[in-house]
Amino acid sequence: MSGFFVVLMTVQIVVSVLLILVILMQSSKGGGLAGTFGGGQVGMMFGVRRTADFLIRSTQVLGAIFILLSLVINLFFLRPSTSTTESVIQRSGADRGLTPQLPPQATPEQGAPAGQEQTPPATPQESPK
Repeated sequence: MSGFFVVLMTVQIVVSVLLILVILMQSSKGGGLAGTFGGGQVGMMFGVRRTADFLIRSTQVLGAIFILLSLVINLFFLRPSTSTTESVIQRSGADRGLTPQLPPQATPEQGAPAGQEQTPPATPQESPK
């Protein structure tokens, strides 16, 4: 992996943790995480209204950064391989030297036209003695 990929992944992790914290700090009907740690102390930093505006704007910016980083990482670094994709079952069978076996195809008998099945001849039933 390239160094740029590692840097982008590190930034993505930091942004996701910050996004979680900012969302939890927003007060909801239950008070949110802000109500748990110190009650109204979070609102004292800027004032209640300015704190709410700051947290909402931070959520929007961090969310946009998270989405953009996710798209960049997915489009440029996680491209699908061009090789044929096998299922886990096919790989495990190939590891043991097995090849997938298909059931034999039923061929119509020579006397029957194609697409029509011939019924087997009826066997005489034994009468009770």
